Amino acid sequence: MSDAEILPPDHPLPPLSAGSPEGKPLAGRIALVTGAGHGIGRAVAPLLARAGAHVVAVSRPQSKAALEELDDEITEATGDSATLVPLDIKDYGGIDNLGAGLYERFGKLDILVANAGLLGPLSPVGHYTPKEWDDVVAVNFTANYRLIRSMDPLLRLSDAARAVFVTSGATQKNRAYWAGYAATKAALEKLVLTYAEEVAEKPMAVNLIDPGATATHMRRAAFPGEDPATLPTAADVARLYLAMVRPEFTQSGTRLRYRDWAAQAG
Repeated sequence: MSDAEILPPDHPLPPLSAGSPEGKPLAGRIALVTGAGHGIGRAVAPLLARAGAHVVAVSRPQSKAALEELDDEITEATGDSATLVPLDIKDYGGIDNLGAGLYERFGKLDILVANAGLLGPLSPVGHYTPKEWDDVVAVNFTANYRLIRSMDPLLRLSDAARAVFVTSGATQKNRAYWAGYAATKAALEKLVLTYAEEVAEKPMAVNLIDPGATATHMRRAAFPGEDPATLPTAADVARLYLAMVRPEFTQSGTRLRYRDWAAQAG
């Protein structure tokens, strides 16, 4: 399947307020979104909810207020509330408990958007403290392995499971001071593409998305002098996530860049 078969960015979104299957392309589907309190995850979660999915929104306990604001937005837009999970993605036992809880409540998982990420220090490799290094590895790499470990049995119970993991253009360059972020995202890519091969015979699609430069807090931390008005917004990028988690999107084992998708519109 070619990239052109993805719902193009200039294609009007379905009338998400409609009650028909066409108007709710994710009706009846359960979607887990990590990093849902801020940035791209915060934009993706309500978009999936408006498309009919029941959203399980995960963010750090410190972001509980942001989760509650997200729930208010989803309830106002759809009439249904989200499931809010204040959970540090480094709490691996908590991820296991979440998987068990989702099985007990829903019996499956249709969509996994593994969006949580950590920039970490931009410094020479030898200047990282062990804790700083461990934190970047934990959030960007190990937590995603634990998500796969806990959610894979639930995804296999879906008739069209879709999993999207977030990578970065930093894996394509050798840039000084970016070792922690770039190395963990590169490791994540190999992990996810290997997982995609392992489930190739299942009704599953497992992919990587590279959002590229996006107007988020993380981008501002990395490039404080950049004008955010020149960048795509999180809401812009969220549309690609929606396209990739729809049941009819069956492409798997690929790395998709937002800017390539957006370029389809000319």
